[in-house]
Amino acid sequence: MKASDAHQPPVRTLPITQPLAWLARGARDLLRGGWVSLAHGVALAAGGAAIAAIAHDRFWLLAGALSGFMVIAPVLATSLYALSRAMGRGERASFAVVLRTWTGWQRGADRLGNDYWCLVQFGALLALAATGWVVTSAALITLLAPVPVATPLDFLRHVVLARHGMLFELWLVLGGVLAAPIFASSVVSMPLLLDRRVTLWRAVHTSWRAVAANPLACGLWAALVLLLTLLGLATAMLGLVVLMPLLGHASWHAYVDLVDASGLALRDAPPDRAAAR
Repeated sequence: MKASDAHQPPVRTLPITQPLAWLARGARDLLRGGWVSLAHGVALAAGGAAIAAIAHDRFWLLAGALSGFMVIAPVLATSLYALSRAMGRGERASFAVVLRTWTGWQRGADRLGNDYWCLVQFGALLALAATGWVVTSAALITLLAPVPVATPLDFLRHVVLARHGMLFELWLVLGGVLAAPIFASSVVSMPLLLDRRVTLWRAVHTSWRAVAANPLACGLWAALVLLLTLLGLATAMLGLVVLMPLLGHASWHAYVDLVDASGLALRDAPPDRAAAR
């Protein structure tokens, strides 16, 4: 068994209001990161706008594409975590940090090895979960809606604004039930995988432990992430330019506060060196 597998990084217990501090630190990093951070938001907003333009009149295609896009956002935000880590080390936030994150994030690692692709594997799992949600949601609406739902306007009229039945409420409950394990699996997984030499399953297990130790704080964090994401979508994607980098930087600080990973080797250090934070 690898050392990274044998060691369980401790998780901390935090006050319920700690997510507000994460947002404040994320805003600070966003200001310090400048155009490098905002470029991530522009890319994410452009991707969301392209999806909306292509599938605006096809409700289930739009729902599937946007769900998958937002679920894998933690993977796309990996270089935002790296920027926050660099600034925390006293380094300058630059495009070089972003380039290094995506092209050489593991020094001396075997590119054919399973561990090298852990970020891709986690992204694939999240995309699979998003697909499962869309299929389940489509089945529920198809079976219980009074008329066929083919466009976003149909969904608004016959599900959200329906005067009879509890279909919309049932849909929301189902979404919450399916979203909870995805959230619990991803709260600190991506930053931990970026920062330390730990396997994918160990990172996911650590994320679950962090949520179990901080149900109120993590519940508030989930609500804030959902609220800010919906705000970004409601502004025709323009709000995502700022809000997505803000959440990405704040997620790094959530990881730093929730997990004491000092006993694990740094991901960007040689494999035989275990450096403390």
